[in-house]
Amino acid sequence: QVQLVESGGGLVQPGGSLRLSCAASGSIFRFRAMGWDRQAPGKQRELVASIISGGTTNYADSVKGRFTISRDNVDNTGYLQMNSLKPEDTAVYFCWWIIGSQTYRGRGTQVTVSS
Repeated sequence: QVQLVESGGGLVQPGGSLRLSCAASGSIFRFRAMGWDRQAPGKQRELVASIISGGTTNYADSVKGRFTISRDNVDNTGYLQMNSLKPEDTAVYFCWWIIGSQTYRGRGTQVTVSS
């Protein structure tokens, strides 16, 4: 079993930055990929960014050039560095990990971009 705990969300002004963390604990073997989704009020959940075991990353067009996903193999923590934040980035951000054939999800962290 794998547990995921997100942190780093909060309130930030437009143009500001936040770094989200997703700490994984438990049986972290056969890592395949991790990523971040987000869901804004009244909207469908969307994929924001992902990274696979080989290091290849993928980003939604709306965040390319502003967000960076990374993973620390030593402490099993994933990160989402978010720069130049916009009000439309306001959402609950969820991390997910694929370990073997199982997908694990965190409970989410709120990000609010507002002046």
